[in-house]
This record gives sequence, structure tokens and C-alpha cells, in this order.
Amino acid sequence: MTLPKGFGQKASSTGKRSFNDWWATVPSDLQQKTRAGDEGNKPLLNQVNYVLLHLHLAGKHEAKPTHDELKDWLHSGQVDVLRMTAAKK
Repeated sequence: MTLPKGFGQKASSTGKRSFNDWWATVPSDLQQKTRAGDEGNKPLLNQVNYVLLHLHLAGKHEAKPTHDELKDWLHSGQVDVLRMTAAKK
């Protein structure tokens, strides 16, 4: 019987950047445009997608996070999918 690739191995968290580590690499003008007036709240997935689109269109593919990093940010609560309460001002 052949086991699936990676079966029984623990997921490696090495090499993954936190959201804040990645955010520090995003150009400041794009940061300000994306989060203007919303700095007091956790980032939303829609805001991350906005930045990813602009990085993609600018050809800065090396600046985009990996799939595993995005998944980690969502699962660990670093980025919210929805905001269930009113935004803080």
C-alpha cells in the first residue's frame, strides 16, 4: 500500500512570514491606499486581495505571499475574512 505524499509528517512552519512581516514589504503608498481609515482593525481578506492584484499587475510576483502563508494568516486569525462588528474609527 502506498501512502499519500507527506503522510505522517508535521507541517513545517519554517519559512512562513507573518502578515506583519509581509505587510512591511508592501510599498507604503499601496499600504496607505488599502488600509486608509481602517488601521485600527484587523486586515480583511478583501484588502489583502486588493494588494495582491496591484502587485500582480505591477509584475512584482516575488512580493506576493505564498499559498501556505495566506492559509496560515487566515487560519491563525491574522487576517479576517469578514468583519462581524462595526469598524473602529
